Amino acid sequence: MAKQDLIAELGRFLPPASILTEDEDLKPYETDGLTAYRQTPMLVVIPETEEQVGQILKTCHRAGVPLVARGAGTGLSGGALPLADGVLMSMARFSRILHLDPLGRAARVQPGVRNLAISEAAAPHGLYYAPDPSSQIACTIGGNVAENSGGVHCLKYGLTVHNILKLCALTISGEAIEIGSEGLDSAGYDLLALLTGSEGMLAVFTEVTVKLLPKPERAQVVMAGFADIEHAGAAVGDLIAAGIVPAGLEIMDRLAIQAAEAFVHAGYPLDAEAILLCELDGTNEEVSEEIGRVREILTAGGAVSLRTAQDEAERLRLWAGRKAAFPAVGRISPDYYCMDGTIPRGKLPWVLNRIKEMSREYGLRVANVFHAGDGNLHPLILYDANAPGELERAEAFGGKILELCVRAGGAITGEHGVGVEKINQMCVQFNPKELALFHGVKEAWDGARLLNPGKAVPTVHRCAEFGAAHVHGGKTKFPDLPRF
Repeated sequence: MAKQDLIAELGRFLPPASILTEDEDLKPYETDGLTAYRQTPMLVVIPETEEQVGQILKTCHRAGVPLVARGAGTGLSGGALPLADGVLMSMARFSRILHLDPLGRAARVQPGVRNLAISEAAAPHGLYYAPDPSSQIACTIGGNVAENSGGVHCLKYGLTVHNILKLCALTISGEAIEIGSEGLDSAGYDLLALLTGSEGMLAVFTEVTVKLLPKPERAQVVMAGFADIEHAGAAVGDLIAAGIVPAGLEIMDRLAIQAAEAFVHAGYPLDAEAILLCELDGTNEEVSEEIGRVREILTAGGAVSLRTAQDEAERLRLWAGRKAAFPAVGRISPDYYCMDGTIPRGKLPWVLNRIKEMSREYGLRVANVFHAGDGNLHPLILYDANAPGELERAEAFGGKILELCVRAGGAITGEHGVGVEKINQMCVQFNPKELALFHGVKEAWDGARLLNPGKAVPTVHRCAEFGAAHVHGGKTKFPDLPRF
């Protein structure tokens, strides 16, 4: 269908202000958090009702036009990168909390509701929503579900998939479906888990029912400084082996510490090579007992300094530095490439040492910030996009880090998703038969392959090209996507 015909068709049920066609209106949607890659969409639609969303999907389905659904655009894997011949559908106007049930400890929200807004609405009832990505002030729950987001407290309380009860969604043909229930379990296949983390490739979410948890009686953070990052990584395993399950367990290396401290003034020790933040929560008695045990384990593990937050303000200040680490690093480098891989906790020291060696090989600095408790690494590769070849070198370095994660027994993503960023490394983690199963799932939900095509699951042909490039030492990173 020609562009003007499509616009006319959409105009039958959308007001003119909900259809963006001018270049200056389309530019804000050309990228998500992976800003190295940009593509102006053919047009943008901004529906306000579920009925309009259904009509948009039906129209694109009939016309064979691809569609990308977008939340806040904070994703870091290019999952919301639009298509030049496709429609980008913004769910920004779906921003209402529809029902909050304090007794049932649940909230029914639209996909455009900000992550933090759920906890703010639940706070008067002594409740909160546990998953807390660092972008929680801006990211939306629909995007969290699409990427199965985590956060600093996911070690104890789980990822998004562990904290949602029900999804209302629309398929590419505009069919409305409900997955899950407000009970603790539902019959049949676990389609709730299938849709969570599906990266906008199977359906468009219109409502999400989330679990709410009671705020713990007490939460307290212990910060440990280490003379090297290897001892900090080993201490993570020591804590888990001792039967302690912290609410949060995070590591930052020296470069990340210095950047965050200059930005937030959290009180981090600037002479430490690494710090470990360990938060414990529960009853007063539980926290008091575990604080003592944690301090003993960290001291035995080589901590050169220990500090326990004395009040809520200090606890929040220590976490503020960690949550602001990404923008803080942006102040010390023109650009950075944020990676996201997961490894077994016991391999932390080995992987961190290897990343240090590769940093020297590629001539690029790395600031390491990660959810150490569940092995989710976020190495930030510092580079200058204006320097010829540095972006390509950063990409190659990042790809090797992801392949290192697989070699260590881990995975190429922990919470950011695959999108376009890691699609080549999917060829490393999965064999052709496994990828064929993924394509089979896509076929069952979206046989025409119109929802977010080209993301997350590579074709066999692409994997063959990537393998050949590896053998000959070449690069095949995003060959068909425009660079910025």
